[in-house]
Amino acid sequence: MIRRILVGLGDEKHAASATRIALELAHRHEATLTGVSVLDIENVGYTGSVPIGAGQLAKELREHRLVEANRVIHQITQQFEAACEHAAVSYRLLQGAGDPFQSFIDSARYHDLIVCGLQHLLEHGVVDEPPEVLVRLIAAGVRPLLAVTAQPLRVHRTLIAYSGSMESAKTMRRFVEMRLWPETQLRIVTFKHRRGNEEQLLADAAEYCQSHGYDVSTELVPDVARSNVLPYAKQWNADLIVMGNSNKHLLLRRLLGETMLQTVKHTDRPLFLAQ
Repeated sequence: MIRRILVGLGDEKHAASATRIALELAHRHEATLTGVSVLDIENVGYTGSVPIGAGQLAKELREHRLVEANRVIHQITQQFEAACEHAAVSYRLLQGAGDPFQSFIDSARYHDLIVCGLQHLLEHGVVDEPPEVLVRLIAAGVRPLLAVTAQPLRVHRTLIAYSGSMESAKTMRRFVEMRLWPETQLRIVTFKHRRGNEEQLLADAAEYCQSHGYDVSTELVPDVARSNVLPYAKQWNADLIVMGNSNKHLLLRRLLGETMLQTVKHTDRPLFLAQ
């Protein structure tokens, strides 16, 4: 059951996309929305080491960034409010200055789903942002998380990258049980360089998803996941990728955690991330 959706309002394009999909899900599940947009004054205004004689230029750059960040925040919050009112969806806004990363963590405690952009989530597109921000948020407990591109999202085909681990299974179950798009076609794929019991894992996973009413197909790809998830998603024409982690203690760098990081960094399609 979904009753509260947290919407990350980052840069203009991704905020608009996140708002659209959050409104669609709010209508489907009779949920309310919370838009969050927090300005990190220290990080946005940081210009690095300033050479002798360049103090004025650094000051002007800092002021320009802050003005631009405030403009973006004003624009996206106005658009969020207008969209919610037009759609007759109940909403509220969380705004202010501070640490946006911590704000997401604090707010996520009381929401069933987080919807945000794949890029420019915390710094509003004004300064560069590391691609692993989403993975760090998940590691900090901000999940389940639906990270969208700037393009409109229509979910007809969903790829579940399944490793067979407990964390990966939890992510699959979370997506299936939430019924975000119950009409979507599921493809469960396991990547394995050496064969083991993957066929049985896939069969069990498919049976579980089918018991929830989904149309399911499976495939075992005899290769490593890290370099093959995105090419496979493109080949199969997936609208959404569902990913978990193979080991919760290795989230950022190794095993499927490395796969997740590479996918987040290079993906051109939305991701559902939960463990």
